[in-house]
Amino acid sequence: MAIADVKRYTDETVEEMKKVTWPDWQQLRNSTFIVLVFVVIVSAIIWVMDLSVRGVLNLVLNIFAG
Repeated sequence: MAIADVKRYTDETVEEMKKVTWPDWQQLRNSTFIVLVFVVIVSAIIWVMDLSVRGVLNLVLNIFAG
């Protein structure tokens, strides 16, 4: 890769970054809240699934171990 290629890549990157629309504080806060709520919901679903699978496995193990 030549130095000219690196220079062109850098220039193109700077130009593209100028086109980016950055969120304002309100949008950032709302998006963060939505992500946190989603993470809590998915965590709760995984926790319930874990409890369910653990219960079924304990039941199966108790049937065959006893």
